[in-house]
Amino acid sequence: MTAPATAGPAVPPPVAGSAGSRPPAASEERAGSGGLFTFGEAMGIFVAEGIGPLERARGFTLAVGGAESNVAVGVARLGGDATWLGRLGPDSTGSLIAGRLRSCGVRVIAVPDEAPTGLMLRYRRSAQFIHADYHRAGSAGSRLTPADLPPAELESAGIVHVTGITPALGDSARAAVFAAVEAARAAGVPVSVDVNYRSKLWSRFDAAPVLRDLVARADIVFAGPDEAAVFLDAADPVGALAGLGPAEVIVKDGARGCVAAIGGERLTVPALPVTAIDPVGAGDAFVAGYLAERLAGAPPAQRLRTAIAAGAFAVTVPGDCEGAPTRADLAALTGGDINR
Repeated sequence: MTAPATAGPAVPPPVAGSAGSRPPAASEERAGSGGLFTFGEAMGIFVAEGIGPLERARGFTLAVGGAESNVAVGVARLGGDATWLGRLGPDSTGSLIAGRLRSCGVRVIAVPDEAPTGLMLRYRRSAQFIHADYHRAGSAGSRLTPADLPPAELESAGIVHVTGITPALGDSARAAVFAAVEAARAAGVPVSVDVNYRSKLWSRFDAAPVLRDLVARADIVFAGPDEAAVFLDAADPVGALAGLGPAEVIVKDGARGCVAAIGGERLTVPALPVTAIDPVGAGDAFVAGYLAERLAGAPPAQRLRTAIAAGAFAVTVPGDCEGAPTRADLAALTGGDINR
């Protein structure tokens, strides 16, 4: 079952210094002053083995996933500091998530909740199509509130990263996202947004005004062409997204690579040819590659090349974040030269 989308989602009103009026400190000069801080729902994932109908699955493996936690793992595996916050239930799945993320080098702030930790059931119906059933309505992770967010974490971060998934989980989770964005902006901390539209969580009608407002308050934005089209009607999604205010816009387009507008410069990086095994988590790995390099102070072109390489590596291994690449992995993938 999916979290119900609320009709006519309320978009928090602009506040002083919000969309269109950015504190000057929320810039590249702040990139190396702290690590990544992100938050959202992480879930336990039962992944069916083999390909075909679910009833013919030979067995299941238990994995961990969630867009924000995937990005945190990706940044940590690339040598960056990463903190993930989320509500976890009093169950073995919650314990598994916290332990798995910590083992990947992520600093975990687990907010205890009496509701169960969310679950996903995923199976590959064919070699081309992957199906996912969510069991997250009323879950611990969906009950995030602004009060869960430590102000000191937001103010000391190098980047605060959020996605368009968390606002779809409910009113309190949506309020937490916008509260985090405004707190970061007030402190001069760059805000990163991955649009990550999920049609199973809310309709395009409900999502569009919220995503548009979220992007307008961001410094760094990631989106696929189809995701940008949820709230923009433009032939040039890069230009249209940049027109909302973000200084760094990256449109990730799978096998076609990516196109970006960063600091007024247009950049295009082609995809790397790889043998794809599992596309799940590739977008999160891409985001992690870019943010890890930005935190390290790398120039825009290098950030994009690392993002492309991280996303390419992710599709060569199964799972959401278990196979997130290290620097050595990326060097091997690119023949030892990530900047070529």
